[in-house]
Amino acid sequence: MAQETKVIDSQTRSDPVLLYDGVCGFCNRSVQTIIKHDRRKEMRFAALQSEYGKQIVSRHAELHDIDSLILVEQISGEEKVFAHSTGALRVARYLGGWWKIFLIAYIIPRPVRDFVYRLFARYRYKLFGKYDSCPIPSPEIRSRFLDKA
Repeated sequence: MAQETKVIDSQTRSDPVLLYDGVCGFCNRSVQTIIKHDRRKEMRFAALQSEYGKQIVSRHAELHDIDSLILVEQISGEEKVFAHSTGALRVARYLGGWWKIFLIAYIIPRPVRDFVYRLFARYRYKLFGKYDSCPIPSPEIRSRFLDKA
């Protein structure tokens, strides 16, 4: 299993990877929206509950309590992770186009942005539902998912 994951890591090193809560209704809809608007079709996805997601979290102590969104990017050959509001804003930047309007939120201090983000994340299951398990992606987009939970 570990060798298989190493192959996945080396194949996707330059592609951004979005880790998301695989059982969250809002998170799954967000992934579908990103896929629909991703002109480059380079972003990859993995549920936090998957082996790939668990490996990323295990390498970064600051991620252990995060259960919603983490963007993983390779910057100057180093794995960088972005969570909470900064992760979401980096996804908007990646998508480009009119999504960049959300980048105005950078003028709000990060602690305030993250407070609002965490507040929303706390109630996301009540607002958007929760799956019993991670939904299986459609065959057309399955190759963009690094592994299943």
